[in-house]
Amino acid sequence: MPDSINNGHKESHDHRISNDAEIITDEKWQAIINNDAAYNNQFFYAVKSTGIFCKPSCKSRVPKKENVCIFANAEQALRANFRPCKRCKPTNEKMPDSEWVDLITEYIDKNFTEKLTLKLLADICHGSPYHMHRTFKKIKGITLVEYIQQVRVHAAKKYLIQTNKAIGDIAICVGIANAPYFITLFKKKTGQTPAQFRQMSKMEETYNGNKE
Repeated sequence: MPDSINNGHKESHDHRISNDAEIITDEKWQAIINNDAAYNNQFFYAVKSTGIFCKPSCKSRVPKKENVCIFANAEQALRANFRPCKRCKPTNEKMPDSEWVDLITEYIDKNFTEKLTLKLLADICHGSPYHMHRTFKKIKGITLVEYIQQVRVHAAKKYLIQTNKAIGDIAICVGIANAPYFITLFKKKTGQTPAQFRQMSKMEETYNGNKE
């Protein structure tokens, strides 16, 4: 994981886990893992890392157990600020596309240092890769890949200005293992190589310091 640098993106909403949330039992955890529809009318589960809640039968990616909380009904999950899954529709209503895209961007903003693929994001955010790609571009005006690149380059700029880390190390810190690819991407997005950007930033800092 990278050193602690404020990447300038919004923090995840803190979900208000109310007294309605129940302890997750082994039986309920097995129902979630096995997508057991027999439990659909007995409880709902919410995932703190994504802000989404589901029916036990949901076919989405199995979450980490420590991120799961249990609710007896959908109303309790909604009160705790969780939003209904777009795939299993626990409230039998469709989540607005704009809300879904907000969840996707929030996840990317928090996890851009990890390996992110369209399939992984679709699994985590409970949708199909094709629908996610199309919906994200419709709402944001750019593709998911372009947004991820944008976030990574933004974070890289902060590392270049605020640290003396090597270019290859910064690439890894922002989720890009291939340094030559990182340099090519950075130049494509900014018009400068990372080294040129760092040098220009230092020159500007020196110039501004001399003016004061």
